[in-house]
Amino acid sequence: MERLKATSALQSRLSSLSFSSFPGVTSKQSDSRPLDRLQITDLSQSSAQPKDRADMDQTKGDSETHSEGNAAAPAELALGEGGEENNSAGSQLSAEMKAQMPPLKPPTTWTSAALKELKAKLRTEDDSMVTVYRGDIMTVHVPTVPEARKVCWEFATDGYDIGFGIYFDWTPVTSRSITVHISESSDDEDEEEELEGPVGNGDVEKGSKSQTNSNLAEILPVYRQDSHTTVQGGSHDFPGEGTYLLKFDNSYSLWRNKTLYYRVYYSA
Repeated sequence: MERLKATSALQSRLSSLSFSSFPGVTSKQSDSRPLDRLQITDLSQSSAQPKDRADMDQTKGDSETHSEGNAAAPAELALGEGGEENNSAGSQLSAEMKAQMPPLKPPTTWTSAALKELKAKLRTEDDSMVTVYRGDIMTVHVPTVPEARKVCWEFATDGYDIGFGIYFDWTPVTSRSITVHISESSDDEDEEEELEGPVGNGDVEKGSKSQTNSNLAEILPVYRQDSHTTVQGGSHDFPGEGTYLLKFDNSYSLWRNKTLYYRVYYSA
C-alpha cells in the first residue's frame, strides 16, 4: 500500500510539470494529426515503384521500336511494289517487241528422188560439197535481200542422215554475204547464248526445242532428215528484214562424218 501511494504521488507531480518549468525550453503546439505527416516507409511499395518505372520505360521503348518498324514497313512495301512494277514493265516491253514482229509462217518443204542428179551437179560447184564432222554443227547464215522474196534450199548426203533446222534472226542486216560457220555442238550453243539468245539443240531425234528471245525465232526445229535416200528441199517467204540460220546438225553422231551436198538461193 505504501508503494502504491508513493507511485500515485510521483505521477501527480509529473503531470503537474510543464515545459515552462524548465528555463530555455519553449513549448510548441504539435500538429493534431501527426500520422498524416509521416512518410510511407513500406519497402514493398517503394521497391515496386522503380520496377513499375522500368516497366514503363521498357514499354515506351517497345512502342518506339514498333513505331519505327511501322514507319519502315511502308518504305519496304513501296520498294517491293517498285520492283514488281519494274519486272512487269520489262515483261510488258518484251511482249510489245514480240507483238511488233509478224508471225512466222511454216516453210514449204518437198522431197525429190533425183538424188544422183543433184549430187552430180553440186560436185562441180564451189563450196557445195562439204564434210560435217562427227559432233559438229554447220550453220549457214543467209541474209534477206530487197531483190528477192524468199529463200530456197536443197541438200542431200552420202550414206547416212543428218539433222536440219531453220531459225530467223530479226537483227537488222549489216552484210549481204552468205556465210558458213562450223562448230562443235558446245561451241554452237555458247555462240547462240552470247549473240542470239538461248537456243537449245534439244534431242535431234525428236526435234529441237528452243527458247526464243526478242531477236531469234524458230521456223523449223532440228530433225534428222533422210537426206541419204531423197533430196530434201524447201523455201520460206521473207517475214521481214533479218538473217536465216540454216543448221545442219551432226552433233548426235559419235563416229560418223557426213558428206553434205547443199545449195541455197533466192527466189523472186
